[in-house]
This record gives sequence, C-alpha cells and structure tokens, in this order.
Amino acid sequence: MNNNNSDGSCCFTKTLKLIDVLQRCSEQDECFDNTCSRPFLGANVPSLCFNTRPVTFYGCNNNLITVNYNSVINGETFTGSSSTFRVEKVENNCVVVSILIPNPDTTNTLSPYITTNDTATINLGCVCALKCLPDTIVDL
Repeated sequence: MNNNNSDGSCCFTKTLKLIDVLQRCSEQDECFDNTCSRPFLGANVPSLCFNTRPVTFYGCNNNLITVNYNSVINGETFTGSSSTFRVEKVENNCVVVSILIPNPDTTNTLSPYITTNDTATINLGCVCALKCLPDTIVDL
C-alpha cells in the first residue's frame, strides 16, 4: 500500500506535525491567554493544561503496532510492550515517539499514562491508520 501524497510525504505527516505543535505549545507555563492573540474566541475559562495527545498506529494488515520497552521510572523497572505513544518529532516519512504505558497509580484519572525513557521511530509508510486518544497529562 502506498499512502504517500504526490509530494512524497505520508498522508499522516500533517496530522502528526499538528499534534507535535500542540504539545510543544502546551509546555508553556501559562494554560490560558488573555491577550488579543489568544487562539480562541469567547471567555477565558480556567481549564486543565493537557500536554499530550496519545496516539496509536495500525499497520496495513490492520494489526496494532506495538513496541517493547524496558525502562526505570522513579527507581522501579517496567518492561513489556505498548501501543500507545506520544509524538516527539516528525521528519520526512517517519515519526519519533515516546512510549507511554498505563499509570500504575489507577487512582490518578487525570494521568492515565506515564512516559517511559524509551523512544521508537515509526516508518509512516508502514502505517495505514492513526487513532488519537483523549488528550491527557503525562510527566515529561
């Protein structure tokens, strides 16, 4: 399957670049903006400052793409495989992602994932579907 546009870029590149920009903008200290240049209309209501739009990828055979991880987080070792990722960088036909895993603190509903120290590079030419999960907060 060829999911490239006429310019040779993958059809998912634009979406993933937007996610990357949104995540980078969320890393600013202020969650909301009262200036004339704020990126929305209407009242400024205090809200949570989400910093991640988790994504999953599906290969052309409709299989969920998973990546193995082996990370030490706060002195605890986590190993396994995950299919949930945070976009870190989009370049040409590839995306570099951080591997997200379920938060072991199940009482923390605002942060359902934690980020591992592991990253992966996914060739977007091998991806046939992209699914965005609800925006969330992860420790970076």
